[in-house]
Amino acid sequence: MTTKQRAGLRSMGQVLEPILHIGKDGIGPALLKQCYDALEARELIKVAVQRNAPYTAREACQELCEQVHAEPVQVIGNRFVIYRESRENKKIDLNELG
Repeated sequence: MTTKQRAGLRSMGQVLEPILHIGKDGIGPALLKQCYDALEARELIKVAVQRNAPYTAREACQELCEQVHAEPVQVIGNRFVIYRESRENKKIDLNELG
C-alpha cells in the first residue's frame, strides 16, 4: 500500500464510527470472527480500545491485523482504522486513491 493510498483510506476512516470494541477480555475468537466478517462486508473499519483492555491501541491494531490479515491504516488515541480488501464485496478501489 502506498502512502497516497493510506492517506485516502485515512480520510475515509475519519467519518467512521467504531464498530468493534476491545475490552478487558482482549482479542478472543469471537472478536476475531466479528472483525473478519466486518472487514469482508466493509473493507475499512474503525476499532476502539477500552480503558480496561490489556492492550494499547497500537498493540491491539498490530495483533488484530496479524490475526485477520489486514493492513493498519491509522492509530490515534484509543482508536484505530484497519483495511483489508474484500474477496466478494469490493467497495474501495486502491488504484483510484493513488
